[in-house]
Amino acid sequence: MSRLEQLARDTWRIAPAGAMRVPGILYANAGLARAMDAKVFEQIVNVASLPGIVMASYAMPDAHWGYGFPIGGVAAFDPDQGGVISAGGVGFDISCGVRTLLTGLTRSDIEPHRERLADALFAAIPAGLGSTGRIHLRGGEMDDMLSGGAKWAVRQGYGRKEDLYYIEEGGCMAGALPGEVSDQARRRQRDEMGTLGSGNHYLEVQEVERIHDAAAAQAFGLREGDIVVSIHCGSRGLGHQIGTEFLRRMAMAAHQYGIHLPDRELACAPIRSPLGESYLGAMRAGINCALANRQILTHLARFAFESVLPQADLQVLYDVSHNTCKEEEHRVEGRSRRLFVHRKGATRALGAGHPELPPAYRDTGQPVLIGGSMGTASYILAGTPESEQSAFSSACHGAGRAMSRRKAAKQWNGRQVIDELTARGILIRSQSFRGVAEEAPGAYKDVSAVVNSAESAGLARKVAKVVPLVCVKG
Repeated sequence: MSRLEQLARDTWRIAPAGAMRVPGILYANAGLARAMDAKVFEQIVNVASLPGIVMASYAMPDAHWGYGFPIGGVAAFDPDQGGVISAGGVGFDISCGVRTLLTGLTRSDIEPHRERLADALFAAIPAGLGSTGRIHLRGGEMDDMLSGGAKWAVRQGYGRKEDLYYIEEGGCMAGALPGEVSDQARRRQRDEMGTLGSGNHYLEVQEVERIHDAAAAQAFGLREGDIVVSIHCGSRGLGHQIGTEFLRRMAMAAHQYGIHLPDRELACAPIRSPLGESYLGAMRAGINCALANRQILTHLARFAFESVLPQADLQVLYDVSHNTCKEEEHRVEGRSRRLFVHRKGATRALGAGHPELPPAYRDTGQPVLIGGSMGTASYILAGTPESEQSAFSSACHGAGRAMSRRKAAKQWNGRQVIDELTARGILIRSQSFRGVAEEAPGAYKDVSAVVNSAESAGLARKVAKVVPLVCVKG
């Protein structure tokens, strides 16, 4: 804390020193900042030393230690100033994100059927370490998926065309280069489409407990007592393999580009280099894989709901990723610049009026979907215009871990966690007791404190609080 200068109630600055090219900025209340591992501060400083970084190295209120970049880290790079792309600044689970679905149901509609619904979702949604689905992609099918994303999935019959209106990039990330995705990455993914995977991934049935912004909630289609479904997952084995391979290649090539790495985990390459362009093409293919995956899971969730509650109508509220690097236009020091914005464990949060937003959300700002843990609340926020200058239109992505998975597994028993949550009215379905222990609610920060800090800092504003009723856990 002695290195932090408090700029506002929930805004802190690390002054440039040593190799830092820009300051570090941390958004968090004093309690969250004080509780963060010192490694977070070290990583903020290290990111600030990378070539071509613009404005600052940012960290969100849910920040915790990650590989190279902190999870909850945001940094933008200018290719005209030697800016770099870092696989560690995107993360291994490329385009991990959250999709929230409206259902048209209320708590009273589902309550008599909740056990059956939990079982139907668990049967329909493949989840857990190494989980595989019923879709098996070969050859050209894989290329089509990596190029087409959720658009490809809809063409295959997984969902509706109107779903695409409420997904970032319209459901398909331009510039994907499937040829840059290795055979090993393809092999890992060929049987994993339409699966949750493990770790902190989930499908959750939630009740809207409280509305904070009535106008935005109306635009989002939310009312107190409504039932929504949130799906949190990413690009599975393919994304992890892309990250692993390119981190190795970037680390080996750093000296060729004259890049000094304060930490090998920050391996990177100039954006305008053959290696940088190869990674961007592969990463964009990984984004499309994640978008297609969440689209297929949406289709499977609709199937499960229909089998129990045929009156349900699952419509996409929004789908947003939080492990990406995107080329975007931002105003910096009074002029517009094309920058490559890394968001690792951070969510894009476009403010009202932004041209990339669906027309339905132009007056409110982008839905920002913040997941808690399986025993705590989650939040739906809206982006703010102020966030453009605060952190390149970025916000937090979840509660953020307070302890490692290994430590959590030693502290909690998975069966006991399930029983305790069941007693509170939260039904858990999981393939792994250990996985449940690793994701115990106590292993995470206080999501309300995280969200309140994001709102206080002007990154996004609260629209609705939702609480879990059923959780299918990866």
